[in-house]
Amino acid sequence: MKTLERNITIQLVKQGNILSPKGFKAAGLHAGLRYSKKDLGMILSDTPASCAAVYTQSVVQAAPLNVTKESIHTEGKIQGVIVNSACANACTGEQGLKDAYEMRNCAAAKFGLPDHYIAVASTGVIGEFMKMDKIKQGIELLEPTADGADDFEHAILTTDTVTKHYACQTEVDGKLITMGGAAKGSGMIHPNMATMLGFITTDANIASADLQKALSEITDETFNQITVDGDTSTNDMVLVLANGQAGNSQLTETHPDWPQFVALLKQTSENLAKEIAKDGEGATKLVEVNVTGTQTKQEAQVLAKTIVGSNLVKTAVYGSDANWGRIIASMGRSGVTFNPGDTTIAFGEITVLQNGVPAPFSEAEAKSYLEEPTIIINVHLKEGTAAGTAWGCDLTYDYVKINASYRS
Repeated sequence: MKTLERNITIQLVKQGNILSPKGFKAAGLHAGLRYSKKDLGMILSDTPASCAAVYTQSVVQAAPLNVTKESIHTEGKIQGVIVNSACANACTGEQGLKDAYEMRNCAAAKFGLPDHYIAVASTGVIGEFMKMDKIKQGIELLEPTADGADDFEHAILTTDTVTKHYACQTEVDGKLITMGGAAKGSGMIHPNMATMLGFITTDANIASADLQKALSEITDETFNQITVDGDTSTNDMVLVLANGQAGNSQLTETHPDWPQFVALLKQTSENLAKEIAKDGEGATKLVEVNVTGTQTKQEAQVLAKTIVGSNLVKTAVYGSDANWGRIIASMGRSGVTFNPGDTTIAFGEITVLQNGVPAPFSEAEAKSYLEEPTIIINVHLKEGTAAGTAWGCDLTYDYVKINASYRS
């Protein structure tokens, strides 16, 4: 992706969300797919929006993904997104595919749109059929509004403990461009991609092909760099809608403000990804791993994700144990070649391994640091100048409790 030597300014939208950009509405309600919580949501753009998406890399893919891919492929435009929780509609055969199409068609009819202007997403239990009578009744009750973001955010949750949202702004052609996002994800997180759904809206003017290029490249540095438990879902999807209502000239890689837009999308994606990692099932701490000094960025990313995904590292973090041996041991199985004798490891600013030799440090100080809600592990190598980051969480007793009774 092209970058320019220039100042890039991104501003946070306080209390921002998926409806912060111009021209979007949302809704969420309880359709009866689960006992009492909201379970059906909708995002609606005032006009057809350029669309880009990335999906799970699992060979087992749920029916809604196939329907959404077809919708986007038809024209590259999406105007509405219908989402349900409680049921993944995965491994449900021809009936599941039929149900996903019916969800799309019912939403299109409700809002007077062509079928292919609707994307479909589902999350929940694998191998159960959709309660289509309740889905259809729920769709008829959906009335997206300009203040419906919170209802939508709650409607897409499964084992999440909090909603996840973010919004930021930048200038393109002197026009204020806003981007907002909502996401869900808590367990079965190990992208390419994760048990997560991410929805991003923007009022920027950009063609679908250019939007897709930006999203695909940014995903490798953000959503694909988080892990909770090493499992990949059947339903993972990140969808970006750009309706052009900010009035900027159309963005392309040759546009002088292209880096501004890329930075906007990266910051939105990274913040949503970190919120997912932080809310890992049973988690008490967000863990960030930074690796520098590799020959390639990919090597740094692989090392970082291997470390943050290690169950031994995750349990050590949960126990506030500065057991750096688990970190370098996980690096050894990453598939990346490096010199252990040139490896330095630190918990925050506390160096525990210096050029392959144990460094003296205060166990009490390290323990105190590891009791913080956000832990940063820094790994420095001397193989090159590349760097990469990954995010995850600790592994607790509650993770087992939650997943031992997920269907209950």
